[in-house]
Amino acid sequence: MIDQHEKIDLLIARLKESLPIQANIASPLAKLLAEMSPDTPIPAKCNVTSVFYTGDMGGIICGLDIGGPDTKNPHLVSITHLTFHRHVPLSREIEAYQRHRIKKLRQHHDRGY
Repeated sequence: MIDQHEKIDLLIARLKESLPIQANIASPLAKLLAEMSPDTPIPAKCNVTSVFYTGDMGGIICGLDIGGPDTKNPHLVSITHLTFHRHVPLSREIEAYQRHRIKKLRQHHDRGY
């Protein structure tokens, strides 16, 4: 098991209450998003407008407001690929989840899962 489901349920509920949440898009993610949506400019910052949990395999997924509400290509990314400024509500909880998830994924990878 990668995630602690009781903590995830609480974090998801708190994230949903705090939407939209401003996030930073790192350059590797921006490059990937630009390749997937060449007609949509990818900003350095965006808003997380939705969150959902996809289980241990996918973790917390964020819907981003890139391209506006009428975009034909919604942008969904793992929360582990985003960064959040310290003034953002829940930034500490998000960062703790990111660190924990990345650590557990590395452990599973090292074990050959």
